[in-house]
Amino acid sequence: MPSPRPDASRALLDEVRAVYADLAARPVTRDCTGRAECCHFQLTGLTPFLTRGEALVVARAWRATGRKELLPITADKDGACPMLDPATRRCRIYAARPFGCRTHFCRAAGGPYRRAEVLDLIRRLEAVDARLGGDGVPRPLPIAVAAELARRRL
Repeated sequence: MPSPRPDASRALLDEVRAVYADLAARPVTRDCTGRAECCHFQLTGLTPFLTRGEALVVARAWRATGRKELLPITADKDGACPMLDPATRRCRIYAARPFGCRTHFCRAAGGPYRRAEVLDLIRRLEAVDARLGGDGVPRPLPIAVAAELARRRL
């Protein structure tokens, strides 16, 4: 399936951002502490899986930080997410962090949402994935983002 036109892609990425905004507006109390334990994939044994729309949002946020290099496909030597700044230990793309980071990984923020609480949002992300020509199979964050950076040359 061919890629959507740039204006269509922009609208689809806006839909991903709308999902994130709708999640934030839900009455579930979450308090991200910024401690970044959840960003250490080897430590937690968890890696966020991204739809194509989410990977594009993250890839654009990565480029907006001024980085031109491709994202490493593997976590760094201590198992940290490649989006985690090694100097500050903060997420470089926090405002654009994926759905899984917002909902499933941070025990300090209140633990994972129950799937039933966010299933409607997951379905919306899957719909965007399909409209972007995705295959409906979410990919691990480093692989998904690296593929979009290489594909789009963002």
